[in-house]
Amino acid sequence: MGCCLTVGPNEALVVSGACCGSDAKTYVVGGWAWAWWLISDTQRITLEIMTLQPKCEDVETAEGVAITVTGVAQVKVMTDKDLLAVACEQFLGKSVMEIKAVVLQTLEGHLRSILGTLTVEQIYQDRDEFARLVREVAAPDVGRMGIEILSFTIKDVYDKLDYLSSLGKTQTAAVQRDADIGVAEAERDAGIREAECKKEMMDVKFLADTKMADSKRELELQKAAFNQEVNTKKAESQLAYELQAAKEQQKIRLEEIEIEVVQRKKQISIEEKEIDRTEKELIAMVKRPAEAEAYKMQQLAEGQKLKKVLTAQAEAEKIRKIGEAEAISISSVGKAEAERMRLKAEAYQQYGEAAKTALVLEALPKIAGKVAAPLSRTSEIVILSGDGSRVTGEVNRLLAELPVSVNALTGVDLSKMPLLQKITGAQA
Repeated sequence: MGCCLTVGPNEALVVSGACCGSDAKTYVVGGWAWAWWLISDTQRITLEIMTLQPKCEDVETAEGVAITVTGVAQVKVMTDKDLLAVACEQFLGKSVMEIKAVVLQTLEGHLRSILGTLTVEQIYQDRDEFARLVREVAAPDVGRMGIEILSFTIKDVYDKLDYLSSLGKTQTAAVQRDADIGVAEAERDAGIREAECKKEMMDVKFLADTKMADSKRELELQKAAFNQEVNTKKAESQLAYELQAAKEQQKIRLEEIEIEVVQRKKQISIEEKEIDRTEKELIAMVKRPAEAEAYKMQQLAEGQKLKKVLTAQAEAEKIRKIGEAEAISISSVGKAEAERMRLKAEAYQQYGEAAKTALVLEALPKIAGKVAAPLSRTSEIVILSGDGSRVTGEVNRLLAELPVSVNALTGVDLSKMPLLQKITGAQA
């Protein structure tokens, strides 16, 4: 079994070793590769740019002047398969610092050898050419290591004997001298040329001023003539405009008057129609409803009047009928009562004492009912007595006292009646 390994675009993955003793190697940049466990070896090498600062101190030039030169180089491992394989053979397993150290020593060696073939002036004045020579000489050697020089520039050149400073001072003095001479000659030529130019300028200015004065005078004359003509035309145009405006205003006023007349006629017509409409509306909304209401009230009054007359007549007829019925009823009742009383009187006269007794006996239940009325609201009566015959004795006593009470009330002696005597004797 194995595993899948990935690598970014800034690194190269080297997989070596396989089944059956194979010595094949796989180089992967920004991709993936398969590695077998135990039998495959995986390593990585950086492809990022490496910055180097080669420095050669006190190196003698072709003239024997000792100078110190520092530069800046940008290098990286090449990604071409063959060159990547060479770089892996040289640097695989080494750190970035170790790779930088090897390349730096190579660049410094070539830098020293080139410094010995050039003069100080060549190195100082043409640094780009010096850097180009270093790249051309060092590129094949570092290329055989699988390294590519992307750029190489000279950072600084100096010496301890002030040779470069003196060389610069001499050159500066010569340049300053030539500059001063050039400035003086230029100022002289400039003064002469300035005077000539001023003279030419004055001549040209005089001619130009003369021509400008003539042109200005002619211009003013032409402007005056033009202004006169223009003012005349303006006056004529203004008068014609005012006349035409007056005519147009008169026409407009006539049209406005006609419009006002038409509008007034329309307004009068509209007002007449409005008056008719208002009159009809008043007739429809006021007069007609008023007439209808008056007719309605008249009919209602006549109906109420007729109703009251009929009601009065009916009430009078009712009263008359009721009076007649009551008179007949009273007459009949009176006659019946008189006949009843007459018959009672005849019966009383015929029967004498027996009739009175009968009347008393008829009244006794009513009297008993009035006397017993309070007892009717009593739910229960309890008589407390130790003797069982006491109740019977009380009842007999009440019956014995009854004739006396009736005699006191009516004057009729019930004790003399044969029936009551029998009841009393039976109880005794």
